Amino acid sequence: MSCRVLMVDDNENDLLFTRIALQRCGVDYEVQAFERAQEALDMLSTRPDHGIDLILLDINMPVMDGFAFLQAFEALPPAQRGRAVVVMLSSSSDPADHARASGHASVRGFLSKPLTQNAAAELLQLVRAT
Repeated sequence: MSCRVLMVDDNENDLLFTRIALQRCGVDYEVQAFERAQEALDMLSTRPDHGIDLILLDINMPVMDGFAFLQAFEALPPAQRGRAVVVMLSSSSDPADHARASGHASVRGFLSKPLTQNAAAELLQLVRAT
Protein backbone atom coordinates (compact mmCIF):
# COMPACT_ATOMS: atom_id res chain seq x y z
CA MET A 1 0.00 0.00 0.00
CA SER A 2 1.26 3.44 -0.88
CA CYS A 3 0.67 6.29 1.54
CA ARG A 4 0.49 9.93 0.44
CA VAL A 5 2.01 12.19 3.09
CA LEU A 6 1.86 15.96 3.40
CA MET A 7 4.58 17.39 5.65
CA VAL A 8 4.13 20.91 6.98
CA ASP A 9 7.20 22.19 8.81
CA ASP A 10 9.22 25.38 8.49
CA ASN A 11 12.50 23.64 9.32
CA GLU A 12 14.29 22.26 6.28
CA ASN A 13 16.40 19.85 8.38
CA ASP A 14 13.33 18.43 10.11
CA LEU A 15 11.70 17.87 6.72
CA LEU A 16 14.81 16.01 5.56
CA PHE A 17 15.06 13.84 8.70
CA THR A 18 11.36 12.98 8.48
CA ARG A 19 11.73 11.96 4.83
CA ILE A 20 14.67 9.72 5.75
CA ALA A 21 12.72 8.05 8.58
CA LEU A 22 9.79 7.42 6.25
CA GLN A 23 12.05 5.94 3.57
CA ARG A 24 13.88 3.69 6.03
CA CYS A 25 10.74 2.08 7.41
CA GLY A 26 10.25 0.22 4.14
CA VAL A 27 6.80 1.57 3.34
CA ASP A 28 6.02 3.25 0.02
CA TYR A 29 5.45 6.84 1.09
CA GLU A 30 4.83 9.57 -1.48
CA VAL A 31 5.77 12.82 0.24
CA GLN A 32 4.90 16.45 -0.45
CA ALA A 33 6.52 19.01 1.83
CA PHE A 34 5.67 22.62 2.55
CA GLU A 35 7.63 25.02 4.73
CA ARG A 36 4.66 27.39 4.92
CA ALA A 37 1.36 26.19 6.33
CA GLN A 38 -0.70 28.49 4.12
CA GLU A 39 0.81 26.97 0.97
CA ALA A 40 -0.13 23.47 2.16
CA LEU A 41 -3.64 24.65 2.94
CA ASP A 42 -3.92 26.27 -0.50
CA MET A 43 -2.90 23.01 -2.17
CA LEU A 44 -5.49 21.04 -0.20
CA SER A 45 -8.27 23.50 -0.96
CA THR A 46 -7.55 23.82 -4.68
CA ARG A 47 -6.82 20.18 -5.47
CA PRO A 48 -9.69 18.03 -4.20
CA ASP A 49 -8.01 15.05 -5.87
CA HIS A 50 -4.90 15.44 -3.66
CA GLY A 51 -5.34 11.96 -2.16
CA ILE A 52 -3.40 12.87 0.99
CA ASP A 53 -3.64 10.11 3.61
CA LEU A 54 -1.51 11.65 6.34
CA ILE A 55 -0.54 15.18 7.33
CA LEU A 56 2.53 15.54 9.56
CA LEU A 57 2.14 18.97 11.10
CA ASP A 58 4.58 21.07 13.11
CA ILE A 59 3.18 23.47 15.71
CA ASN A 60 5.70 26.31 15.90
CA MET A 61 5.86 27.99 12.51
CA PRO A 62 5.87 31.66 11.52
CA VAL A 63 2.84 33.43 10.02
CA MET A 64 0.46 30.44 10.36
CA ASP A 65 1.26 27.99 13.15
CA GLY A 66 0.05 24.41 13.34
CA PHE A 67 -3.06 25.26 15.35
CA ALA A 68 -4.13 27.97 12.89
CA PHE A 69 -3.60 25.42 10.10
CA LEU A 70 -5.77 22.89 11.95
CA GLN A 71 -8.56 25.41 12.41
CA ALA A 72 -8.50 26.32 8.70
CA PHE A 73 -8.14 22.65 7.64
CA GLU A 74 -11.13 21.55 9.70
CA ALA A 75 -13.18 24.42 8.22
CA LEU A 76 -12.61 23.10 4.68
CA PRO A 77 -15.49 21.17 3.08
CA PRO A 78 -15.11 17.39 3.58
CA ALA A 79 -14.28 16.89 -0.10
CA GLN A 80 -11.24 19.16 0.25
CA ARG A 81 -10.06 17.52 3.47
CA GLY A 82 -10.42 14.09 1.92
CA ARG A 83 -9.50 11.19 4.17
CA ALA A 84 -6.40 12.88 5.57
CA VAL A 85 -5.41 12.06 9.13
CA VAL A 86 -3.34 14.64 11.03
CA VAL A 87 -0.45 13.76 13.31
CA MET A 88 1.34 16.55 15.11
CA LEU A 89 5.11 16.20 14.72
CA SER A 90 6.64 18.75 17.02
CA SER A 91 9.58 19.47 19.28
CA SER A 92 7.12 20.85 21.85
CA SER A 93 6.91 18.91 25.09
CA ASP A 94 4.35 21.31 26.54
CA PRO A 95 1.35 19.34 27.90
CA ALA A 96 -0.89 22.25 26.89
CA ASP A 97 0.09 21.72 23.24
CA HIS A 98 -0.72 18.01 23.52
CA ALA A 99 -4.10 18.79 25.08
CA ARG A 100 -4.90 21.48 22.54
CA ALA A 101 -3.99 19.16 19.65
CA SER A 102 -6.14 16.33 20.99
CA GLY A 103 -9.08 18.73 21.06
CA HIS A 104 -9.10 18.77 17.25
CA ALA A 105 -11.21 16.08 15.59
CA SER A 106 -8.75 15.58 12.73
CA VAL A 107 -5.73 14.95 14.99
CA ARG A 108 -4.97 11.27 15.55
CA GLY A 109 -1.62 11.51 17.27
CA PHE A 110 1.23 13.61 18.64
CA LEU A 111 4.83 12.59 17.99
CA SER A 112 8.07 14.23 19.06
CA LYS A 113 10.79 15.24 16.64
CA PRO A 114 12.82 13.75 15.25
CA LEU A 115 10.60 11.06 13.77
CA THR A 116 12.05 7.62 14.37
CA GLN A 117 11.95 4.75 11.90
CA ASN A 118 9.64 2.76 14.21
CA ALA A 119 7.25 5.69 14.61
CA ALA A 120 7.21 6.16 10.83
CA ALA A 121 6.17 2.53 10.36
CA GLU A 122 3.44 2.92 12.98
CA LEU A 123 2.02 5.87 11.04
CA LEU A 124 0.96 3.53 8.25
CA GLN A 125 -0.98 1.43 10.75
CA LEU A 126 -2.73 4.57 11.96
CA VAL A 127 -3.71 5.53 8.40
CA ARG A 128 -4.95 2.00 7.65
CA ALA A 129 -7.13 2.07 10.79
CA THR A 130 -9.10 5.10 9.59
